[in-house]
Amino acid sequence: MSDNNHNNQSKKFATKVIHFGGEIDKQTGASSVPLYQASTFHHFSLEDLPDYDYTRSGNPTRQMLEDYIATLEDGIRGFAFASGMAAISSAFMLLSSGDHVIVTEDVYGGTYRLLTSILNRMNIETTFVDMTQFEQVKGALKANTKAVFMETPSNPTLKITDIGQITDWAKDHNLLTMVDNTFMTPYHQRPIELGVDIVLHSATKFLGGHSDVVAGLAVVATDELGTKMKQIQNGLGNILGVHDSWLLMRGMKTLQARMEHSEKGAIRLAEWLSNHPKIKKVYYPGLENHPGKEIHEKQSRGYGAVVSFDVESGTEAKGLLSRVKIPLVAVSLGAVESILSYPAMMSHAAMPREVRLERGITDGTLRYSVGLEDIEDIIQDLEQALY
Repeated sequence: MSDNNHNNQSKKFATKVIHFGGEIDKQTGASSVPLYQASTFHHFSLEDLPDYDYTRSGNPTRQMLEDYIATLEDGIRGFAFASGMAAISSAFMLLSSGDHVIVTEDVYGGTYRLLTSILNRMNIETTFVDMTQFEQVKGALKANTKAVFMETPSNPTLKITDIGQITDWAKDHNLLTMVDNTFMTPYHQRPIELGVDIVLHSATKFLGGHSDVVAGLAVVATDELGTKMKQIQNGLGNILGVHDSWLLMRGMKTLQARMEHSEKGAIRLAEWLSNHPKIKKVYYPGLENHPGKEIHEKQSRGYGAVVSFDVESGTEAKGLLSRVKIPLVAVSLGAVESILSYPAMMSHAAMPREVRLERGITDGTLRYSVGLEDIEDIIQDLEQALY
């Protein structure tokens, strides 16, 4: 962990998300991190090797981003990748042929696809379980189990996994623990503080926040894992580019302000949907009837900006999508503009229909990522679309 990370430990989140160590360039006093748009670096001396030699292996702009996310997650070391899936794939590269991993059953469709169509060919075995049921997690343990991969809240049904309970159990069995923290971000939830080994983000979402950069981040809890992840990042070469690193840092500075505004809207939207006669079910951890609310409040400081709901049928869902005026009808989430997604044909299209239905992701399930628009306008727009 850098000295700056230690200095930031005592600061409140709103302060350290701005004053993270790279807010002022040490050489010039510039108010943002310089873009080192270089692929290679001169060796002034062959005896005294430079900190950077080739951008795949390291770049000062990307390094500042990596230190930044490590600071926010209270981890030892951060890594920036070309996408969220690049970060997740790299974390799974810590496993070897013959290993087994236990995974949240309603995991993001891209993660499901990686595990079931690529890593299975590498002889890495996966068992998907409902992680709200601790007995299922324990029952999935095998002699070759090496890791547990959690996503909480899960996508899109927002099920809550008790992170501390899982990590305590995993440590007893010497298992690596990973959490996809995309929905909550380090503002709401810091899994390393709960004993997790690796935290992962699709930084394309809330961290970037503006639908203009694709990126992935990983943070590790130990120096040993840091050394291994660096080897994987450098070996695979799936790094985040310099300009995208800069854009992502610019987005991250407003993370708390954006999350707070969007969450207020999400709470209002979830309550309104809960009382609408055409809505079969609403998924949001801030609702009193959410089965994981108590656990979520124990491990997170807020409920987030994503609300999922079921309009009963694919026909109803597609009709609503054709009539809304405010949100982008699109994949992704976590942006300044609201985004309404249809998991069956978007985020979870890679998941076979029967598997998707088993996980409660019906043909009528929609996922609303609340942006920064006025929430009453959002509700009025949904009202006219639900006729």
